[in-house]
Amino acid sequence: GVWRQTRALLFKNCLIKCRTKKSSVQEVLFPLFFLFWLILMSMMHPHRRYDEVANTNLGPLDTSQLVNFVIGYTPPSQGAREIMKKVAFDHFEDGIITEEYLSEEELQEASALRTSHFVGVVFKDSMSYQLRFHDSIAMSNIYMESR
Repeated sequence: GVWRQTRALLFKNCLIKCRTKKSSVQEVLFPLFFLFWLILMSMMHPHRRYDEVANTNLGPLDTSQLVNFVIGYTPPSQGAREIMKKVAFDHFEDGIITEEYLSEEELQEASALRTSHFVGVVFKDSMSYQLRFHDSIAMSNIYMESR
């Protein structure tokens, strides 16, 4: 039954491999060649190691640049409102103007009207967000240990 068919299939595959030695060697050597190539490329571009930065006092924040500064955010949720309230009133004496927008399109339109003193915040979920500047998106720079 099954054992006889399996043995015949293995014998057939061995005969094919023996008769087509060139392709059999290529099946083994090409992955090894590409592995060697990847190792060589990773050795040519080593990982960058960044040293720790010592804690220093940066001094008081210059709030004169934050006059008429607007932070728009979307989508309007209770968590987003609490975060923006904390940003506007707890960290700055005068407070920053925060505006709520129903969609990203409205946020982009407002950004087009006030290009110099406007930053948009798009909350993706309760733990992540993106900053939107006029005609650009600021993504976080996460340093990856391994490629």
